[in-house]
Amino acid sequence: MMDVPLYSEDAYYDDLMRVTEDLADADMALTLVRESQPTMTWMKAQGIRWIPMFGRQAYKVGGKFTFFGNLVLEAVGGGPGLIDMEYECAKKAGIDVRFEAKAERLVTDARNRVTGVRIRTADGTTEDIAATAVVLASGGFEANVEMRTRYLGPNWDLARVRGTPYNTGDGIRMAIDIGAQAWGHWSGCHAVQWDYNAPWHGDRKVGDNFQKHSYPLGIIVNIHGDRFVDEGADMRNYTYVKYGREVIKQPRRAAFQVFDQKVIEMCREEYRIREVTKAEANTIEELAKKLEIDVAGLVKTVKDFNAAVMADKAFNPAVKDGRGTKGLALPKSNWANALDTPPYYGFAVTTGITFTFGGLHITPAGEVLDNEGRAIRGLYAAGELVGGLFYNNYPGGAGLMAGSVFGRIAGRSAAQAAK
Repeated sequence: MMDVPLYSEDAYYDDLMRVTEDLADADMALTLVRESQPTMTWMKAQGIRWIPMFGRQAYKVGGKFTFFGNLVLEAVGGGPGLIDMEYECAKKAGIDVRFEAKAERLVTDARNRVTGVRIRTADGTTEDIAATAVVLASGGFEANVEMRTRYLGPNWDLARVRGTPYNTGDGIRMAIDIGAQAWGHWSGCHAVQWDYNAPWHGDRKVGDNFQKHSYPLGIIVNIHGDRFVDEGADMRNYTYVKYGREVIKQPRRAAFQVFDQKVIEMCREEYRIREVTKAEANTIEELAKKLEIDVAGLVKTVKDFNAAVMADKAFNPAVKDGRGTKGLALPKSNWANALDTPPYYGFAVTTGITFTFGGLHITPAGEVLDNEGRAIRGLYAAGELVGGLFYNNYPGGAGLMAGSVFGRIAGRSAAQAAK
């Protein structure tokens, strides 16, 4: 019942370098590629269970679920399920997890070796926790309004934050305070198209479902009714991050994904949740009015788009089918279908930021480097606060995979140092 295309190490590496415009650190990229499958196998041995992503990464073609974009598996229960399973693993290993204990700074000795962490608890008490080795894995600065504006630029203070409000760059700052080297694409980030009326920070009940990722099946327009990206340039996995950033450049930081009856049932489950900003209408004019889009602009865009669709090519959403448009200044390269079957559906989106690309410089062993390129003894890092891997864009799933791969490496190195 499943068709899973082969995804070789060479293809994974090529995809990573292509979408980052060959800026990704080659050693980090190779490590991610070569250690990805062994890391997932190791995680399975620790109790993490995986399941195919039928609902998000497969279309039923010829009676089989055909996976696309080289992203096949997810943890059982998604993000919350992954966290629950990891807490269970930690419990079995005898690991103590402390909540409401904010790390404030790294403790160092006279030789700048990290010897522990100072924390502040909910009642305001500070405490120094001694450690032979410390692993920083506290995320980027996506929830820090001041840092977003300083490093990402105008309007990023107005972006919605997809996840926790607590990823405010503290781990990066603590490391830089003791001389760690800033590294990577500090003006870049991972972003997505996110429901226009979503809260300023992630809702743990709704989770990922504020995202809207089925745009290759339709068109995306701004409030003037103008298209501004090639919705079919590549598989969704390789465009959704940079297109999420394009939305924040549009008037009112708003965009609208438009579909017709032919494809609406193919849209992902996130389009059918209760907390969604959408409109439905039997004409394009009526849809524009409901969404407060310029009516003449949207009507012209849809008319021109419909006339340009290369209908002689077969539609296949699971591959780059070449069914594009001809004669438009801004083409749609694949999956072009005329919007001609009412009712029509429009979903209002803005930009939701996931994580930032700038961070700390690490060695292949996960050691944090200082500004002279020397390892800071006792300090290791993994996850979103590591810089050097993602630039400009990002292949879907690579962030979680990088966090897992380099997290395992950093933990292993820290354990060896502790011995």
